[in-house]
Amino acid sequence: MELHSSRVIAADRATVWAALNSADVLRDCIPGCEELTGNPEDGFAATVKQKVGPVKATFKGEVTLSDVVPAQSYTISGEGKGGVAGFAKGSANVRLEDAEDGATELFYDVDAKVGGKLAQLGSRLIDGFARKMADQFFERFQAHVEGTGDGETETGSAAEA
Repeated sequence: MELHSSRVIAADRATVWAALNSADVLRDCIPGCEELTGNPEDGFAATVKQKVGPVKATFKGEVTLSDVVPAQSYTISGEGKGGVAGFAKGSANVRLEDAEDGATELFYDVDAKVGGKLAQLGSRLIDGFARKMADQFFERFQAHVEGTGDGETETGSAAEA
């Protein structure tokens, strides 16, 4: 599954970059995240609970940052194992650019794969779920950085357009 999108965040690039590298911010923004520890230099360990169609699982995995260009871009990669449910792995290339009025445009290209029972659900269900997860993460991230509340923004899936 691949997803390419962007969103404009009403904050300067340094603020957005700091949030992208904060375990606390990432934990709050990742849907279903129960625990996220670590740091950008050594990587993060995560526990995420999700339900994909009829399959409910708790994924434990590692997240690493690579190709880091401070205040500009990085690649975030992760893999989680969900026991009998299978596994999920993926990466996102994240890039920041200055936008009008001191805002920052965040571009992201996501590539995700699943295996095990999850893969048996069919690509349409998996792709829809992955798109929903990415949208929820970036909506929550934008709301957190802009200080607008719980991440339930009215933009919804406007990032897909």
